[in-house]
Amino acid sequence: MREHISGQYDAELDELRAMVTEMGGLVERQLQAVCLGLSTWDADPAEPVAALDKAVNRLEVSIDDACTHIIARRQPTASDLRLVMSIVKAITDLERIGDETTRIAKMLETLCALPALRDPLPELTDMMERVQSMLADALNAFVRVDEARALEVITRDRAVDRAYEALVSRLLEAMEAAPERLRSYHNIIWCARSFERIGDHAKNVCEYIIYLARGKDVRHQGLGSANAPP
Repeated sequence: MREHISGQYDAELDELRAMVTEMGGLVERQLQAVCLGLSTWDADPAEPVAALDKAVNRLEVSIDDACTHIIARRQPTASDLRLVMSIVKAITDLERIGDETTRIAKMLETLCALPALRDPLPELTDMMERVQSMLADALNAFVRVDEARALEVITRDRAVDRAYEALVSRLLEAMEAAPERLRSYHNIIWCARSFERIGDHAKNVCEYIIYLARGKDVRHQGLGSANAPP
């Protein structure tokens, strides 16, 4: 990003980036906590998620206020305006990821109170690993305005969708074979649905990176549009 005549303006933009980085770090911690809990069938690792979610929500409000202040006072144009607008959009997706992890944490408490499931669920493990990687790479790409990495993360969302579809198919069959485990399977499907949405939100963040880098909105247009010359 270019430097401005006003050093205070540059400091305000740097503070915005720092707050987004902080918010992203909190959301990553939430996601890691619920993934650990589901991997071990233990609700304890997910206990901090609710408190972290409150911190995420507070940061979203602070960042939104700071963006409004910059628009009103600085009247940004070109790349500066794209940066501010990209941040406004990205923090909405980050906050929603936090909401999804909170839902997973609540469902994990219910799951841990039910009879343990002995069947391995490789599709769920696959989803957890993929969405954690997608979120980490999306945040790194956002900080660096790394368009190439953003495009690569977008391509990985389809694998999360396939894992979700495979898991739902497996669990629907399991429900017929073991109806006494219906509640457990039902909660796992809802957890998986939240992971699938987290993947979507990470993908959205990457689409904002492309907008920031190129000034081109590629939402709802597919990778063909994203890969087209600016």
